[in-house]
Amino acid sequence: MNPDSIRELSQRVLRHRDEREWAQFHTAKELAISLCVESAELLSVMQWKSGEQLARAVVVRSDELRDELADVLHSTLLLAAELKIDLGLALIEKLEKDATKYPVEKARGKNLKYDEL
Repeated sequence: MNPDSIRELSQRVLRHRDEREWAQFHTAKELAISLCVESAELLSVMQWKSGEQLARAVVVRSDELRDELADVLHSTLLLAAELKIDLGLALIEKLEKDATKYPVEKARGKNLKYDEL
C-alpha cells in the first residue's frame, strides 16, 4: 500500500470500518462530531503551553500527537467518503481558490485575512 495516496488510505479506512460492521454508526453527523472530538484531543496535548514548554511537550508526547493526528485523518477520510467528496481533488481546488484570494505578492509573510490584504 502506498501511504501517500489519499484514495488508498480512504479504501483502507473503509475496509477497516466494513470488517467491523461500523458503517451503521458512521453518519455524516457522527463523523463530523468525531472529527471535532479527535481534533480537540490533539489540541489538548498542547493546551496551555507555549515556548519551551510547548516544544518539550511536542517531543515528549510525540507518539500521542502522532496517534491523535492519525485519528483526525481517519475521521476526515471517513467523512469525505460518507459525503462522496474526492478529498484529493477538493484540496487541489481549495488551494486554487486560496491562491486567488491570497496572491503571493500581497500575502507573502502576512497573517492577514484576504479582505484585509
